[in-house]
Amino acid sequence: MFRRTTMLALAAAALWFGGAERARASLTLFEEFSGADSISTGGCGSTTQACSWTETVPVGATVLGAYLYSSEYDQPAGGAPGGTLNGTAVNYATALGVNATAQNEAYRANVTAIVAPIIASATSGTVSFNVTETNIDQDGEALVIVYTKPGLATQTVGILDGFSASGGDSSSITFASALNPAAPGFVADMRIGDGFSYDGTGCTGNSQVSVITVNSQVVTNVAGCNDDSVDLTPANGNLITIGGDNDPCTPHVAGGETVTASDHERYCLAPYITVGSHTINVSTVNPSGDDNIFLETFDVSGNGVVSTGPAVPEPASMSVLAAALLGFGLLRRKRGGARPVAASAKPRR
Repeated sequence: MFRRTTMLALAAAALWFGGAERARASLTLFEEFSGADSISTGGCGSTTQACSWTETVPVGATVLGAYLYSSEYDQPAGGAPGGTLNGTAVNYATALGVNATAQNEAYRANVTAIVAPIIASATSGTVSFNVTETNIDQDGEALVIVYTKPGLATQTVGILDGFSASGGDSSSITFASALNPAAPGFVADMRIGDGFSYDGTGCTGNSQVSVITVNSQVVTNVAGCNDDSVDLTPANGNLITIGGDNDPCTPHVAGGETVTASDHERYCLAPYITVGSHTINVSTVNPSGDDNIFLETFDVSGNGVVSTGPAVPEPASMSVLAAALLGFGLLRRKRGGARPVAASAKPRR
């Protein structure tokens, strides 16, 4: 079981490209895990500044890391977020950067110390979480839990976070062994967290969406909307969506999903992966310049390396693959210990 930090994983990716400089991306690799590991996500938003949700973590699992995100609009005037998770105060110590076109920002808090004992004492696989907020500019929260349990198949878990580049972001996962999406038990799960996210009342659609492409195939044309608001009417203060454990995968539709209400911000990527390939390339773009994709998570069968930047080519030769694996092997280390809005328009500042 291994855990790799951003610097190590990016260095491994550089070796894959023969040491060439990588283009910088606004979403960057925060944490990466590989082993008998998996991930759980969930969240909510409300103009009442309090809400709750459930996540699925198997009984007997051990938490490797837990991170709570708070999405905030009206930056930098809005100030820092605050609040509680299951009654314990949260320090959102890490600001993830302001979306240049929409002036939105998400913050991250390490809540492993809060979440680990909750999971350890859970008597069922369904665990409840609740949050409160101290700042009216907070649109909602998303919780990411990475856990391990003996008997789980080897999987690569990656957490990318930051801010959305409305003109486009790219990320990829490179694998030493060829992928076989037809294999029994194969997993390729991607989820996003999207702040200041709105696409019409009831997610009826008004073109304020993001487009996600995987391996040059459009997965969705309509990522976004405030799916995880507990309020009936979208407004500043509840505009968030997070692909969660309780969400089905967005339908696989030729040309990409086009119905906003059918996009759940959770994507099963197997249909977009070719048997025998070694890479999964992902790109996102927000043509309307409104949404802030502050989070991407991946959970994929096999032992891979997650990176950000331009699309990764398939290995041209075994020597290139060997060089990448050598760098990867050298770098991996063993894991230690509200204002209402009109139905025809998105909230504006």
